[in-house]
Amino acid sequence: MGALRSRRSVLAVPASNPRFVAKARGLDADAFFLDLEDAVAPSEKEAARETVVTALNEGGWGGRVRSVRVNDASTPWAYRDVISVVEGAGAHLDCLVLPKTTSARDVHWLDTLLTQVERAAGLPVGRIGIEAQIEDARGLTEVDAIAAASPRLESLVYGPADFMASLNMRTLVVGEQPPGYDTGDAYHYVLMRILTAARAHGLQAVDGPYLQIRDVDAFRRSAGRTAALGFDGKWVLHPLQVAAANEAYAPSQEDYDHAERILDAYEHATTVDRRGAVMLGDEMLDEASRKMALVVAGKGRAAGMERTP
Repeated sequence: MGALRSRRSVLAVPASNPRFVAKARGLDADAFFLDLEDAVAPSEKEAARETVVTALNEGGWGGRVRSVRVNDASTPWAYRDVISVVEGAGAHLDCLVLPKTTSARDVHWLDTLLTQVERAAGLPVGRIGIEAQIEDARGLTEVDAIAAASPRLESLVYGPADFMASLNMRTLVVGEQPPGYDTGDAYHYVLMRILTAARAHGLQAVDGPYLQIRDVDAFRRSAGRTAALGFDGKWVLHPLQVAAANEAYAPSQEDYDHAERILDAYEHATTVDRRGAVMLGDEMLDEASRKMALVVAGKGRAAGMERTP
């Protein structure tokens, strides 16, 4: 499980549009997914699979996480999506995104099919990960079982638009509070539920997209809320959102440096001085401090940050 893969910004790329695929290679997103689901019309889905295979095999993606979002398990396209993409480009694929995951059974299905295709294609069994997208009330009620369903799982992804529809929310603006709701954050419970299930099972948690693509300030506010909770990143739909996401989900340089200093001081105290607690300036450090610092330092390292000399 790639717990330390950086997913600050996860770029959605319509698989049926070669121009968008080519442009995506030049963007500074941590990860991307070639989309065979919502971004592709039913009549174009078969041709889009070939575009995906070609795009993955041609390379040029650097060290980014390479994913493909297949159609959900209830559709007639899902099984052929998996077979075509993994047989055609499995060696250049890191994960499959499973949309509309409503139960552990959906993950079991994908895990089993992946194993069969990997064996038939001579690929290492278990290397390709799964990202489960939680998009409705049923998925949220089963999120703990989903998070525990397979060792292939790497992340849980919140799908806001479908989720809002499943609750009959009275709004058409994805990512903003529904009109008339003025007592807090209407999405806080959903986000914390997904985050808690993810962390309980060692997974990453990724926020869904913000659809007002040219309002970068609003995107920053949306990303900042879930980054503060502890989410690892957010889906981005437009190049303007990439830098904002990378900034929101990485620690500040000051926080990263401080976290690394805490780890150094605590290691010295426990291994050299053989003490269980230590002072760093006016700050008392203990084992809990070390765990908190590991989180911040881990996010910084995954984002490629370096300590200030």
